[in-house]
Amino acid sequence: MGLKLSVWLNEMTAGRPPSSSSAFPPLAVPTSSRLAITLNSSPVAPGDCRSHWSSTHRSPHFLLSTCREEVTRTPVEQSSDGVRAEVGVKSGLHLWEVLWSPTHRGSHAVIGISSQNCPLQASGYSALVGGDSQSWGWELKTNQLWHGSQSLGIYPGEKRKSRSEGAVAPLPVPECVVLVLDADAGTLGYIVHGYFLGVAFKDLPRGVELFPAVSSVRGGATIRLRYLNGDAPALMALCQLSIQKFLGQHRQNQTDKLPLPPFLQRYLLPTQ
Repeated sequence: MGLKLSVWLNEMTAGRPPSSSSAFPPLAVPTSSRLAITLNSSPVAPGDCRSHWSSTHRSPHFLLSTCREEVTRTPVEQSSDGVRAEVGVKSGLHLWEVLWSPTHRGSHAVIGISSQNCPLQASGYSALVGGDSQSWGWELKTNQLWHGSQSLGIYPGEKRKSRSEGAVAPLPVPECVVLVLDADAGTLGYIVHGYFLGVAFKDLPRGVELFPAVSSVRGGATIRLRYLNGDAPALMALCQLSIQKFLGQHRQNQTDKLPLPPFLQRYLLPTQ
């Protein structure tokens, strides 16, 4: 089965510096059926309103572009500044791409989610997203997870700890990071270089509107948001995935041997 969105994500990062690409594949974890189906869908068209940063819920030190898909932090000292997306979600599985150049991050560059009540500006330098009980964030420079002003450890962590007896060095995170928010399961994870790195946060509040959010302390930092795809998959798509997994890679083109009507046999063929 061809993963359209996954292939698209890999193509998006193919021409970028590969300094960290070799580090992430061993850290990938298997995707759930729901995530696999979402990755098997094409990304939504550009310009979707779910790709917009909020014009009101942002620090005054973040300037919004005309298309509203990009924000730029002004050069201000001793200030931590955040912005969240205009549109949030309360249910379903959703993916957003965040583009943020590693050369324009500085310290305390954080990508995550927040509720409507997350503070978006604070004095001094800190991980603002994840700095309270209403937000959850991944600090890119240190790989630390933040929630409630506390570090919850590094991400991805378990496989890295098992490979090293000493301190785990942070991995350089590339420009493109994808948020994977399962509002139904209450989890948040990330995709880097096309590899799902597993659940970073769990037990997120159910039925509460959650928004992609970032925070920065670096003057000139430009951050772009794009909604890729989401919502709960159809039951038919889940059945398709289950049967294809049962057939395995070597028998996926033999659906004509199944005791099913021809149109269902064609539906079960892997997409290219």
